[in-house]
Amino acid sequence: MYEPIRTKSVHSQMAGTTPDFPHRSREEELDIQLAGHLSALLAVTDELRGPAPSADLDSAAARLAQQVTRLRGGRTPARAATAAARTSRLAALHQRAHSLAGRALVVAASRADTTAAILAAERMEAHAAALAEEQELSTAG
Repeated sequence: MYEPIRTKSVHSQMAGTTPDFPHRSREEELDIQLAGHLSALLAVTDELRGPAPSADLDSAAARLAQQVTRLRGGRTPARAATAAARTSRLAALHQRAHSLAGRALVVAASRADTTAAILAAERMEAHAAALAEEQELSTAG
């Protein structure tokens, strides 16, 4: 019914050659992606710790750093200096952290990393609660 393909595909032709660059597995790529999202979340968390220090943010930052170190094979992440951010920026920082935690949750779930998924979900909840509190304060005041 169909005529057989007589030429080799581009992909099979490429398979026989030695590549000029190393290939990574899907799991390695997901590790890199998850480490990136968690590193970005750590940076925002460090930024939030300046104007609104709390034990929850300190604990979250330590846990995030631990997960990034694990995913990067023992290399510790670069940490942002805790600086005093304007309180008007807090809502934007919490929104960014919530989004980053959501991205990390998706990647952690796709690679079945329960520890990272739980941490990301907890951070999403914490930042959602902080956003709700910020909105209440802005509407009340």
